Amino acid sequence: MSDNTEYVRIAAAVVLPNLGGFLGSFYTRKNIRTWYESLQKPWWRPPNWVFGPMWTYLYSTMGYASYLVWKDGGGFDGAMVPLGLYGTSLALNWIWSPIYFGYHKMGLASGIIVAYLGVTGLTAYSFWSINKTASYLLFPLMGWLSLASSICIYTWQNNKEKSE
Repeated sequence: MSDNTEYVRIAAAVVLPNLGGFLGSFYTRKNIRTWYESLQKPWWRPPNWVFGPMWTYLYSTMGYASYLVWKDGGGFDGAMVPLGLYGTSLALNWIWSPIYFGYHKMGLASGIIVAYLGVTGLTAYSFWSINKTASYLLFPLMGWLSLASSICIYTWQNNKEKSE
């Protein structure tokens, strides 16, 4: 296999999660200055400008981790369960923005983000036996999801009148 093919595979693995994040940002951007800014949020919430660069970093590391597991685990056949968990975590990530920002369903979004954190933990665990670096690459995501979950739940609990 040529080096160029390997680079294309890495790029595809990194671009995929970023693509989903990019599409979800349409829901987010449309609602930040209107609905989201009107909500009571916790004091520990980072400023809005942090979220874009942070998610770009996290999506990229998630994608690269999936590539490492795909490569070292024998492709989709050899690493079906770990990559299936990864796919589930991506699906949960991608539906969160439309549910939270698009439909303003903060309770449902809180459940989704907590499930996303749990599935990410299972994904990191399943990656460990195939490629430890891939597992480690998910640790910052789990930290960020812990913070994001606490913000989501706090915001939901303190703004139930603005949740649909």
